[in-house]
Amino acid sequence: MDPLDVLMNKDKVLPYFQPIISADKQEVVGYEVLARIMTTQGVKSLGWFFHDESIPYEYQEEIEDHIQTLALEYYIKHDLDQFLCLNINIQSLLKDDGERLFTKLRAYESKGLSFEKIVLEIQESDYVENYNHIKHLLVYIQNTGVRISIGGIDNATTNLERMAVLKPSIVKVNVGFIEGDAFPELYRDVLHSLSSLTRKLGATLLFEKIDNYQKLNFAWKNGGRYYQGYYLSVPKAEFVEADFCKDSIRKEFHHFIKYERKKIESQLSLTETVGLRLKATLKAVKSYEDFDAAVLSIANSLTDLTFRVYICDHDGFQQSSNAVRTESGDWTLEKESRSKNWSWRPYFLENIVRMNYEKKGLLSDLYTDIEKDEMIRTYSYPIGEQLFLFIDIPYSYLYEKDGLL
Repeated sequence: MDPLDVLMNKDKVLPYFQPIISADKQEVVGYEVLARIMTTQGVKSLGWFFHDESIPYEYQEEIEDHIQTLALEYYIKHDLDQFLCLNINIQSLLKDDGERLFTKLRAYESKGLSFEKIVLEIQESDYVENYNHIKHLLVYIQNTGVRISIGGIDNATTNLERMAVLKPSIVKVNVGFIEGDAFPELYRDVLHSLSSLTRKLGATLLFEKIDNYQKLNFAWKNGGRYYQGYYLSVPKAEFVEADFCKDSIRKEFHHFIKYERKKIESQLSLTETVGLRLKATLKAVKSYEDFDAAVLSIANSLTDLTFRVYICDHDGFQQSSNAVRTESGDWTLEKESRSKNWSWRPYFLENIVRMNYEKKGLLSDLYTDIEKDEMIRTYSYPIGEQLFLFIDIPYSYLYEKDGLL
């Protein structure tokens, strides 16, 4: 379809509403407004129209204004408690500092519209340029009660520092690019940082483009409070019942919780198993004065569940060489690893303090080992005065056990 065809048939352009589901209530908490056009082949999306940089900005602004007007009129008519999310081209806001948009919103305010129920969504890529101007404009907008949502977050290039300054109410994470249930580890790391940031900001994490069970599970596991996507509901020309998916969401949550509970039980079982075997092994270690001899003895006793063993002190300095299992199954010492410091690793010092206080071993989360480039877990255990043993458990062992990956 040609862009001029859209302008010439503006009477056939209409808003569709995609529900946004809340995890805590399992109900619709808001709607995102999407542009659609009636054609002889049926209703078609106009997403391409707004994303094509070759289309004159004035064309896009005219259709955007038309969609906003129809959506607001429909929203006012139904007097909903749910919020309404409008996609905004940042250039249209910058052109007049949002005056045209707020003139429209004020007109609807006299008809009962609450600014607190309006969310303006901008794309993360939109504020790369003119950042300072955009920052001040968004602060002004937020002071009116209108909330800001930042969308288009789907890779590792997201600038968390800029986002922290903007202080959005909603941060939208796009999982649509992920194929099947393959979630890149780098993406998990970025998402962990993003989840931590939104908690500190008091913002809500929204996962969009959820089109299958795995992606809903991914959103649930990674701190998503709001969910959106075709797996939950396709965009429609009308609003839906607030609790239309409550039963199905609860069933999904039940499966998620059951699986995660099994994983936790498996991790506790592994922790107990390693701990019991290690205690029996440590009884045979007569002295820790020769650290290398100690790690070799321990490694040989636990050869079926570890590929690397070493000892650190309470400051994170490695006191032993790495005892490393070779491909033939023998154990060798990597002497160059002695005296390395690991206190920079996330949670290292926290775990040292916990082991000192609780006097028991800890099992780490899954993480990617730098040298082996595979997912592993580490079991750590206090073995003496300010000494701690670290036992790296390989992927092959975890893979054979249910609930450890």
